[in-house]
Formats: sequence, structure tokens, C-alpha cells
Amino acid sequence: MSARRITLLQVRRAIGPAHCARALVAGRAIPCVIGRAGMRPAALKREGDGTTPMGRFRVVRIWRRADRWRSPAALWLERRIARDDGWCETPDDRRYNRPVKLEPSALHDRLWRDDRLYDLVIEIDHNRVPRIRGRGSAVFLHLCRPERTGTAGCVAFDPGALAKLLPALARQVILDIK
Repeated sequence: MSARRITLLQVRRAIGPAHCARALVAGRAIPCVIGRAGMRPAALKREGDGTTPMGRFRVVRIWRRADRWRSPAALWLERRIARDDGWCETPDDRRYNRPVKLEPSALHDRLWRDDRLYDLVIEIDHNRVPRIRGRGSAVFLHLCRPERTGTAGCVAFDPGALAKLLPALARQVILDIK
């Protein structure tokens, strides 16, 4: 990546299955993975539909497993992931699309995972203000599976690509998905 800070990160569909995409950064295309059902406009996104919302989003903060991922540049708002951190994906819950502390019987998305997908999570402002029940939750940038299969709606990168991309992103980067 160039020494210049990247202020726009574009995600576009790529040739191939619905979940194949590329991130356009400083004149380079970086392969990435999107929702297993492709993309749809954010206003049509529904909880559990397997699509990545289209639109322009800002980065809110970075979550990381401190035991697996070094701290990013100091200019980021960062939160370490704890074993009891989760994300509410239940539309009828008042905490919908917000971080939660998990109880043993919780049905929420766990942020502390064994599969490494959430070792580094970049939280974006999809369905944040206003928060609309059922419009989609836990849409992040994170690490992809080794087999590069589709996500539940997030944008996922190979660990090496994300490690190179993260330091170049400006604090006010815009994520443009279409």
C-alpha cells in the first residue's frame, strides 16, 4: 500500500459466484468475499438474508483479539474482544445491532471465536442511526474463511490483505459498497 492514507475503500462484485468481490484501493484490486447471496441496497437488506448491504458507510471502531492480532495504528478507536463479547442480532431485542455481554444461554453472535474470522473486526455504521429492527445487524469487515466462502453479509478479506490494508486506511475512510 502507498504511504498516503486511503479515504475511500470501494467494494465491487467480481466475476464468479455471488459472494466474489474485490476492494478497489489506491488503484489496486484486492480480492474479498461478500454475502453468500451477493449484494442488495441497504434499504432492502433484511436480517438473515445473506446479502451485503450496498451503500456508503463509515468505520466506527476496530475490535481485535489481543492474543491473535497486534494493535492497529493509534488513530483508530479500538476495543479488545473479551470472551463474553457478542453482538445482538435479534430484531425484537432493544439491544439489536449493538454490542452485548453474553450470558451462557445467549443466542447472539459471539465475537470471541475459535475459527479466527473475528480476530480483527472493523465495525461500520450500517443500520446504526437510525437503528431499524430487521434491517440487518453485525455487518463488519473481518477475516475470510480459508476456502473463501460467502459471509452472512459482511465483507471479508484474507488475513494478509487486511494486515496490509488496515495501516493505510485513514480514520475517516468511507466504505462504498455497490
